[in-house]
Amino acid sequence: MSKFIQNVLLSFVMAASVAGWYQQAGFRVMEVEFLKVPIFLIAIFILSLFIAEDVRNSFKKVLWFEKRSDKRPIWQVGIGMIFFFAQIGFVEIFARGLMNYSLEGMPLYIIFSFMNAFLVTVIYEEIFYVEEKAAVEQFKFKKLK
Repeated sequence: MSKFIQNVLLSFVMAASVAGWYQQAGFRVMEVEFLKVPIFLIAIFILSLFIAEDVRNSFKKVLWFEKRSDKRPIWQVGIGMIFFFAQIGFVEIFARGLMNYSLEGMPLYIIFSFMNAFLVTVIYEEIFYVEEKAAVEQFKFKKLK
């Protein structure tokens, strides 16, 4: 279930990025919508579902995920990145009006996306992260006399 959620979110990130690039170009194909969702976004989303697993695996190889003794920190960073960019993509496509607000020069939607990504990562980790028993190191304590 966790991999499915990650793949769907990663597909949305890729689709929103591509659709966001073309949305401001003024192409007529970007104006075609179904229930307020651009058809171009839906098409790119479906195409990116096929490559999402390969993209995830390539990031794992680049970050040497399998070679690490403690996989948890890099897993948290990866999940947080997916949640962060999914929220950024949502604002780019569906709520462009929120991109105008800023907090002393920093766009406010980026601040909220970062905070939400942190919180959602913690919640997601509590639900889906399975810690391997072999990865936990055993410590022996001295007996005090």
